Amino acid sequence: MAIFLSKESKVIVQGMTGSEGMKHTKRMLASGTDIVGGVNPRKAGQDVDVDGRSVPVFGSVAQAREATGADVSVLFVPPAFSKAAVVEAADAGIPLAVAITEGIPVHDAVAFRAYAQERGTRIIGPNCPGLISPGQSNAGIIPADIAPEPGRIGLVSKSGTLTYQLMYELREIGFSSCVGIGGDPVIGTTHIDCLAAFEEDPETDLIVMIGEIGGDAEERAAEFIKENVTKPVIGYVAGFTAPEGKTMGHAGAIVSGSSGTAQAKKEALEAAGVRVGETPTATARLVLDRLA
Repeated sequence: MAIFLSKESKVIVQGMTGSEGMKHTKRMLASGTDIVGGVNPRKAGQDVDVDGRSVPVFGSVAQAREATGADVSVLFVPPAFSKAAVVEAADAGIPLAVAITEGIPVHDAVAFRAYAQERGTRIIGPNCPGLISPGQSNAGIIPADIAPEPGRIGLVSKSGTLTYQLMYELREIGFSSCVGIGGDPVIGTTHIDCLAAFEEDPETDLIVMIGEIGGDAEERAAEFIKENVTKPVIGYVAGFTAPEGKTMGHAGAIVSGSSGTAQAKKEALEAAGVRVGETPTATARLVLDRLA
């Protein structure tokens, strides 16, 4: 089992023929993802050689979906065009759109999230590494080789790099799915969405939740865990050593007084029964102890 992405997923790539799109299309194909097409109106009708495999390019998402039955789109589209790309995916009826792009204006993210929700399209991101169900499919930029074997841990993370680190630290146990939801102030899929999905997944035994300073997403997740999650949850909040009063670089890392601090989030999670590590390695040890 897996959440949101499985071996049956048929993936298209919006922006596949660009440098980033092609680089990561190669990586996704190499990790077993079923890439059924790319989208670029200027190259519609062409077949592109991707490491020996011929991948068709379509003029629109609707054409790609009609021809291939695609149900996932990964977007490698510049910020200025990302809103239009997500809207196009939603209009085509794509159930899952993975917006990798960093630097999308907040007002664009607000608009396309609302538009996609109205049409039943789930968005992962923006400004995220995507998601992976090891041994099944990989939609985004997560390195598949750091945790190649499936397992029974579910991982949801705001941070891309911490997604990779926890996957590596727990690679011998393995994961059902790992979802990098992104750290922007406005995102499509939240900690709570993933917690609910992992709670329902019969092959996920334990959930790892990674947050970071800024906002109140982790506090809201703590309330959800307290009321709705029966599986053990291990947490980590990036930013314990962040200097007070310093503006941090991540778009979502806005701290006001005690609100949004790592300590406040840790306390909220622990009150909900979540054990919280103060470093990624300590968090991995808590997972190993809980599964021992």
